[in-house]
Amino acid sequence: MTRAVTATPVAAFSTPVKGDRAPVRVGVVGAGRIGTLHAELLASRVEGAKLVAVADVRPELGADLAARLGVAQLSTADLVRDPGVDAVAICSSTDTHVELIVDAAAAGKAIFCEKPISLDLAEVDRALGAVEHAGVALLVGFNRRFDPSHRRVHETVRDGGIGDAYLARITSRDPEPPPVEYARVSGGIFLDMTIHDFDMARYVVGSEVVEVSAYGAVRIDPALAELGDVDTAAVTLRHESGCITVIDNCRQASYGYDQRVEVLGSTGLAASGNPLAHTAFVLDSSGMSAAALPHFFLERYAASYREEWEAFVAALEAGAAMPVSGADGRAALVVGLAAKRSVAEHRPVLVEEVEDRAI
Repeated sequence: MTRAVTATPVAAFSTPVKGDRAPVRVGVVGAGRIGTLHAELLASRVEGAKLVAVADVRPELGADLAARLGVAQLSTADLVRDPGVDAVAICSSTDTHVELIVDAAAAGKAIFCEKPISLDLAEVDRALGAVEHAGVALLVGFNRRFDPSHRRVHETVRDGGIGDAYLARITSRDPEPPPVEYARVSGGIFLDMTIHDFDMARYVVGSEVVEVSAYGAVRIDPALAELGDVDTAAVTLRHESGCITVIDNCRQASYGYDQRVEVLGSTGLAASGNPLAHTAFVLDSSGMSAAALPHFFLERYAASYREEWEAFVAALEAGAAMPVSGADGRAALVVGLAAKRSVAEHRPVLVEEVEDRAI
C-alpha cells in the first residue's frame, strides 16, 4: 500500500456528464509509464469512461500526473475505497497487484489489472478467489488481443476461415533491452515479455497449451546471465488441438519493434504484420525504401490500449463477461512458468506439471 497523502475528494473534481448513461469513473493506481498511458487515455479518449483519480507510491509523481490531467490525487487506500470510483486500474509494480485486487474486490470495484497478475501462481489463485467471492469484474491487460490486425487473425481462425489450424508462428522483438534493474524484478523474459505471446497463442489458435519446450541464450547483455535470465529465446508450444505454435523473442532488434502473428491452416493462412510510420515508399535504381517500424510498444499498440478500455466499459454496461478474464491471465502465467522450467531443466515441460506443483 502507498502511504497517505493529503488529497481533495473525487467529488470535488466531478462534473455533470451529458447523455443518458453516466460514465464509468476510473481511478488509476500507478503513475509510471504504463499508468500514465492509461490515465491519459481515460482522461480524454475512451467513450463511456472518465478518469477521476490517480495514486502512486511516490506522491510527487502522482501529484504531477493528477494536476496535469485535472483529477484528484489520493492515497491508494483512499482511491480503492472512494465511493466516487467505480473501477480501479492497477498499473503499479507486479508485486503490488494481488493485494490491490483483493482490496478492490472487497470494496466492490470493477478491476482492470496490467499483466501479469503475479509471478506466483498461488498468489494469482488468491486474487482470483477474492474476485469470484466478491462477484466483481476483472479484465487482465493483454492489450494485443485488441490490436485490429491480430484480432482479425483470431476471428478468421475462430470462424473456420483457414480450416483446421496446423501451425502458428509468433515473432516478438524489442528494439532495445530494458535496464538490468528492471530485469531483476520483472520475473524474466518469459513472464515479462513472452507472456504476451503465450496469451496470443491461446487467443489466435483457440486451444489450450499442453506442453512447452523453451530455449534461451544471452546474446546481448551478459549481466542477465547473473540473474538467471536470457535475452533471446525460442519456444515451441503444443496445443490440445494438435496445433503447434513457434515463438521467437529477442530483446534487441536494430530495425524497430517487430510484432507478427501467423496461423497456417488446412485451407489457408491468416497473418498480421507490422504497421509502418507511413505508407509512402521510394523506388529507384538501388531498390525500394520505406518507412521504419514503430520504435516501441506505446507507438505500435496505441489503438489497442484504447480499444481495450472501450471493451472494458462495454462489458460493464452490458453486464457481460470481460473479454480477457482472470483465467486467461492465469493460463498465460502457467505457460510462462513451464517455459522457465523447460530452459532450466533442458527438457519439454507439460503444463500439468506446473499446475500440480501449485496445488
